[in-house]
Amino acid sequence: MQTRRVNYSGVFSQRPLSILCAMALIFAGTAQGQSPNAFGIPSAETPNPSATIAAVPGSRAQGWLQQGRSEVIARHGIVATSDPLAAEAGLEIMRQGGNAMDAAVAAAAVLDVTSQNDTGIGGDLFALVWVAAEKKLYALNSAGWAPMGWTPEFFTQELGVERVPNRGVNAATVPGAISGYDALLNRFGTMGFEQTFDRAAQLAEEGWGQSERRHNDIVNVREKLRADADSNRAFLNNGEVPDLYSIIRNPDLAVALRMIQKQGKKAFYEGAIADAIVAKIQGEGGVMTKADLAEFESEWVEPISTNYHGYDVFQLPPPGQGFAALEMLNILEVCAPVHGVNLAALGPSNPDYWHLMVEAKKLAYSDLQAYNADPKFARVPLEQLLSKSYAHSLCDRISMNSAAEPSVKGGLDGGTIYLTTADRWGNMVSFVHSIFSVYGSGATVAPYGFMLHNRGTAFSLDTDHPNIVAPRKRPFHSIIAGFVMQDGEPLMTFGNMGGSVQPETHVQHMVNVIDHGMNVQMTTDAARFTHSQNSNVLALESNLYNLVGRALQARGHRVNGVTGGRVGGYQGILFTRDPGLPEPVFSQESIDEDHPVNGIYRAGSDHRKDGQAVGW
Repeated sequence: MQTRRVNYSGVFSQRPLSILCAMALIFAGTAQGQSPNAFGIPSAETPNPSATIAAVPGSRAQGWLQQGRSEVIARHGIVATSDPLAAEAGLEIMRQGGNAMDAAVAAAAVLDVTSQNDTGIGGDLFALVWVAAEKKLYALNSAGWAPMGWTPEFFTQELGVERVPNRGVNAATVPGAISGYDALLNRFGTMGFEQTFDRAAQLAEEGWGQSERRHNDIVNVREKLRADADSNRAFLNNGEVPDLYSIIRNPDLAVALRMIQKQGKKAFYEGAIADAIVAKIQGEGGVMTKADLAEFESEWVEPISTNYHGYDVFQLPPPGQGFAALEMLNILEVCAPVHGVNLAALGPSNPDYWHLMVEAKKLAYSDLQAYNADPKFARVPLEQLLSKSYAHSLCDRISMNSAAEPSVKGGLDGGTIYLTTADRWGNMVSFVHSIFSVYGSGATVAPYGFMLHNRGTAFSLDTDHPNIVAPRKRPFHSIIAGFVMQDGEPLMTFGNMGGSVQPETHVQHMVNVIDHGMNVQMTTDAARFTHSQNSNVLALESNLYNLVGRALQARGHRVNGVTGGRVGGYQGILFTRDPGLPEPVFSQESIDEDHPVNGIYRAGSDHRKDGQAVGW
């Protein structure tokens, strides 16, 4: 091959000045056209480059073209979380011989490190656990209780407030998460804290990358973190937000995790970490004691359920808000025919469809706000609220022509993580874990680098309300986990992080998969609504708003278009049994056998968050 040499100086010297000017502009334009943030690398002027780019999404080549990603399909084990590092940690445990319960703890522990905007060892957890060897669904309630010193008078007289604070040490009840991990591992796990916490501790020591969503969260609560010296030290760099994509480390939290690895839950509830929690809280005017921590225990409770179009949908009982999802499903099933509506036939592009969904939500959430409380302290009439006859009695409160005002208002926003795991022996875990608000109470426990949650703010100070604050009582809880069965066999785990949106989004997913036949990924890629029980404002994701917003406004709804940040984040796993395969052998002796489950798992993960589903 011959190479031709070009003498550019000669070329330029023989061209008219006008041409030279034009060529100079072309070369200058090339330089000017290059992004100053090539490869999405942030700069001081543009801290989040992708947010400034005008583009439209591409489409898939098959199926629903707007689906963001394929389902993940696997047989030996599968994990879906809102963080890729957490999902991989859970899968790693299963590859080492652990089961779905071990994997759930390992994945959650990583989220306790990387996602303290949403969760942490200073938070609470709930779980629904399918134990294949027993063919039984268990429910774990690990919501922390109020300190003995929490009375209405403590808040109204000693603190001089009209409601339980949402920030600071007097927003925090006892953290229940570590007790919940211990209960799950001791009863159904095959590993302990030493193995399941190892990846989380390593990440806290070595560091991880700052993602876009978490960067945005910390920007929004920077002043909250600055207000607490320990939070400022743990999460900010000299009072400033760490840069997007920068490496984040939390060596103080690593010390706490390593301590729990060696000493178990006693380190947290009776040992040095407990001492630090009490010192932090009492040092800032709180009343939590060592006894409040040491005497707390997680509880195994009975799941609650309803049947929707032939499928049994399960939730945890109060003080979680899961019964609102079940009541809403009942209202849709019973009242749709009364009003001549068929959700499956209408489909999610019809204004009637969304109107009925929203009106059913208002009714279910009104009962939620009126009755939800710790069942050890108040009677929650679940038998009535979850009956089909009760749902039928509510049908005449729905008008298909106009939007109603909620009869009972209330509700709080908050953040959460939801994750789910399933293993090669058929065990499945639906798991939710939270510090409630973004960065919880804003109060960090030194020298251990973790945030206290602010679940106490959900208590009422109204002496006539069942959710009135009281010593050793658990507050109204927004975090819920879902599970679906048919004919006594496990079918699907699912959940949707996002505070008050959770029951209404659980229902949207169930209608999607049961009534419309959406797969477990498509249900989350479809647009969702959320409705405020306080303001009676209906929020629709932007594409949905463009489709039906005006028609719903015409019926009296106050409608806003919003981004996906308002509707939380979903994960789900579906199990499909292969009738041609034999039942797997379930025994501790066979726990290391490398045989897959007698079917397949299919998993989906929400594109609105950072995570993924992974399997092997």
